[in-house]
Amino acid sequence: MGIETGSATEADSSLTPTSIVVDTGAPGRAISRDLWGIFFEDINYSADGGLYGELVQNRSFDYSARDRPDWHALTGWSVRAEPADAGEVTLRTENPVAPQSSRYAVLRTSAPAGSVALVNEGFDGISVTEGGSYRFSVYARSFSGAPAALRVELTDEDGELIADLGFPSVTGPWESYEGVLTADRSCAAARLVLSVDAPAEVGVDFVSLFPTDTFAGERNGLRRDLAEAIAELKPRFVRFPGGCVAHGLGLENMYRWKDTIGELPSRRQNFNIWGYHQSMGIGYFEYFRFCERIGAKPLPVLAAGVCCQNTEGGPRAIPDDEMDDYVQEVLDLVEFANGPADSLWGARRAELGHPEPFGLEYLAIGNEDKINAVFRNRFERIYQAVRGKHPELTLIGTAGPSPFGDDYEQGWSFARDLAVDLVDEHSYKSPKWFFENLDRFDAYDRGGPGVYLGEYGSKGNTMLNALAEAAYMMGMERNGDIVRLASYAPLLAKLDRTQWVPDLIYFDNERVLPSLNYYVQQMHATAVGDRSLPVTVTGAPQFTRPPQREASVSVRAADADVTFTGLRLNGSEPLSAAVDAETTLVRFPVSTDDEDYTITLQARQTRGDEGFAVAFGDVDGPDHFEWSFGTWKNRFLSLYYRADGDLDEAVEPIPFSVETDRLYDLEIRVQGRGRRITCLLDGVVVHDVTSPDRIEERFSATAVRDSDTGTVHVKIVNATDQTVRTSLALTGVTGATDASRTTLAAPPGAGAAFEPAPAVPVGSRCDLSEPVSVEPYSFTILSLPA
Repeated sequence: MGIETGSATEADSSLTPTSIVVDTGAPGRAISRDLWGIFFEDINYSADGGLYGELVQNRSFDYSARDRPDWHALTGWSVRAEPADAGEVTLRTENPVAPQSSRYAVLRTSAPAGSVALVNEGFDGISVTEGGSYRFSVYARSFSGAPAALRVELTDEDGELIADLGFPSVTGPWESYEGVLTADRSCAAARLVLSVDAPAEVGVDFVSLFPTDTFAGERNGLRRDLAEAIAELKPRFVRFPGGCVAHGLGLENMYRWKDTIGELPSRRQNFNIWGYHQSMGIGYFEYFRFCERIGAKPLPVLAAGVCCQNTEGGPRAIPDDEMDDYVQEVLDLVEFANGPADSLWGARRAELGHPEPFGLEYLAIGNEDKINAVFRNRFERIYQAVRGKHPELTLIGTAGPSPFGDDYEQGWSFARDLAVDLVDEHSYKSPKWFFENLDRFDAYDRGGPGVYLGEYGSKGNTMLNALAEAAYMMGMERNGDIVRLASYAPLLAKLDRTQWVPDLIYFDNERVLPSLNYYVQQMHATAVGDRSLPVTVTGAPQFTRPPQREASVSVRAADADVTFTGLRLNGSEPLSAAVDAETTLVRFPVSTDDEDYTITLQARQTRGDEGFAVAFGDVDGPDHFEWSFGTWKNRFLSLYYRADGDLDEAVEPIPFSVETDRLYDLEIRVQGRGRRITCLLDGVVVHDVTSPDRIEERFSATAVRDSDTGTVHVKIVNATDQTVRTSLALTGVTGATDASRTTLAAPPGAGAAFEPAPAVPVGSRCDLSEPVSVEPYSFTILSLPA
């Protein structure tokens, strides 16, 4: 994942002349040294089956239907008896290892010469390598009154032995047994087998298998290659545990930090909001220690006393009479992180093996919350208590899930009223939006709270997506006095176990697949500064988005049966269509060249819960509009703009659910080929959007100075199809013309989710006394002493 070395691109005198002037004598704007960080949330199997090194799935038999409807206590396990009637495996709850995990398995066999086994398939198999050692542990006991023998094996998919060990004398009560298995060959999909011979009745719980070669060699540690890939991003902070995981789907699912520390059996496991299970193997102690290992500051996100607004029935608040205890829970986390070893929670930290404080500086309260009265009440109670006791902390508020809209406006207003240090705002937008908003933070109020861009991403893993993010990050850095922290999201995604795309790093059990977006993050984080310098760019190529061709109409549904009737485009003859599981998309045979047009139709959904959409504009091309009904599991009404194939909200979504068998009257009025769009539902205006005239800045340059090293980094994004011949001048600098150059370049459509990046950064040297050629679709950093 490092930088390759190569030669600089040759200059071509016939290419577009562009001037970049950096004013190195100007004081510039201050940049936070902590600007570039990461956000770890347990989504896409990021923790269990991912970064967490545990190789056994459902090790404590705690899976249930609350994780997923078809899951149960033996999901991930199978039972094998030889002969078939030799014995059985049952589940019990009396006298467990720990009350927080009450279920365990019992292997019982009484048939002469018989055996019974539990087989674990791991997370999509257990990957082992020849010569690799794996630490096995289990809590076990004998119920038969006599010692029993427990046999442990690693086998391949055909049952052939890879490694084994035995515990010949398992007795009661519960006791921990441990040993090391050494694989005699590699296998991508090994199985862990626990077996007992007759006569025996053995209980097992917390069946665990870890590579001994974890990150930093820690027990209960992290998968080395994934942890190293994260460390190579050089993050200055790590946000954890969410995201939506932090405030949970309902109060019972809220992430409570005290449930995640201590011995593994004592941790309260929970269902994952993204549709699987959280063992809490990576808890707050492991999180703080990982931050310390990679030189990053912790940035915990705690629920603001309310659960996720996507909870059925809406967000619910911790009852008023329980809030004092919850506020104390927040204060206790600060003491756990920073308190002396003789304080209550500092002593708990010391018991876990870390007497020194972790040095917590940042604390976020809330995530994408609905900014209503109950949220304000709960947030303010937490905020005032923490501010009063810990004025040294930088506290972070929230402004909803979008960079505009009601929650965004109210979140910022509320934060200003309370004088919150930073506001966490999120931007999941298309490349078009990012290129149009490189100056977004130029006009932010320098007298109010600063910005933490806690989640952002351009909805794809192509080179165009990566360049849009690179340019937007340059806009953040240029405004480093107001944008103090930023972290892309999501960080990790396991192949075939992904709930959200795009992501920064894809992986399976054996491979780590960084994206182009990953290398953009890495390039920025390894070329940092503490001052942004004024930069003037002249003669840069301009990008003009091709105008939409004739307007047409199509309808679609992902998993629903919908009939559309009476469709008219500017008074055309009425047309009808139906979409279902077989025919998910219908393009109507109507079109118009008019700048202004009106579409009317009726829709009725007879089956399904994901709703439907009406597309209009140049529906045969990559850029058009979609009016979508029942998005996000039939929760919202949204107007989207599809640009370069990426779908993006044109306005804040409206809460809405499609009712089965109800007839809806739809009307869409378009002016100026999409400059203004008005949408009416049953005669009522629900969207009225006027698009401002915005320039997509596809060529941009910024510069930062690192006062510690005396280095100036000039950063250039060229997201055009031209090779740009540039003259670079650093005013006030004489003599220094030899620069190191790092370039990431690829065709705009190269790169995709679930695939390794098609290009990596290439390092070279260049002489700035000569013009520098900047490749098409590239991100370049030039570094030199100044």
